[in-house]
Amino acid sequence: MYYILYGFLYLISLIPFFILYRIGDGIYFILYHIAGYRKKVVMDNLAIAFPEKTEKERINIAKQFYKNLIDTFLESVKMLSISAKTFAKRGQMDFTEINKLIAKGKNLQMHSGHQMNWEYGHWAVATQISIPWVGVYKKIGSAAVDRLFRKLRGIGPTVLVGVHEFKSRAHTVFNSQFALGLIADQNATNSATGYWLNFFGKPVPFVTGPDKGAIKNNPAIIFVKFIKLKRGYYRFEPTVVAEEGAQFREGELTRIYRDFLEKTIREDPANYLWTHRRWRKQYKPEYESRWIDNVSPLHT
Repeated sequence: MYYILYGFLYLISLIPFFILYRIGDGIYFILYHIAGYRKKVVMDNLAIAFPEKTEKERINIAKQFYKNLIDTFLESVKMLSISAKTFAKRGQMDFTEINKLIAKGKNLQMHSGHQMNWEYGHWAVATQISIPWVGVYKKIGSAAVDRLFRKLRGIGPTVLVGVHEFKSRAHTVFNSQFALGLIADQNATNSATGYWLNFFGKPVPFVTGPDKGAIKNNPAIIFVKFIKLKRGYYRFEPTVVAEEGAQFREGELTRIYRDFLEKTIREDPANYLWTHRRWRKQYKPEYESRWIDNVSPLHT
């Protein structure tokens, strides 16, 4: 099944970008206007995040989001055959500060969110970085699709580690200088053990791993902002938050990351993954010991 899927998508990847985007326009019409794929989830999320906006404004954000989501899928397929030269023009990233940290012998912990195009973001690092690039990923249900994405993401010095095998492989993965990439806006699997704080004014449980890993391993902390310049072209802006991750108190880095994520989403709302049910878990009084925000829970 894998070879059939790979062969089919590889042929699609040979289609020029301008034709792929015309196909994408048709997929958008079907997905949004006919199928209404997860439209209620998207609109509910936008209502939580942007209560100050009108219904019309939120609908416009939703429409552009669906277009961006489809572009991301098609651009990811295109990566099966894209040349390094073409990609370098479409996925720009300044590595100056990152290379300085690597030269100092620092390990890196790089945070981003579910902003588009995250596959381009991964490649932008993997094609330039000079040390092992560790990517944590959640296994996809279909074995063929999972294998395809592992192939797509396994470029350059990339080391892919499944989220459920992270602890068992840590001693081998992190035994030399490394850069760890984390899309850190996932919900905590266990609400009782996550870090709870307000996200766009409503409590959510953030995963604790990035925070604890920074304190334990003392890597340099880098946040990466995703900017969609135009269709098919992105810039990824790294910001060094701290050269010593161990300087943070428990929960502090998660709060800083939350603030960063909110700010970048507000700057380009349509470029965030709104089909993800970020606010599905409800805060309860018994989670009080896990509350790390500087203000009380809002809109519980």
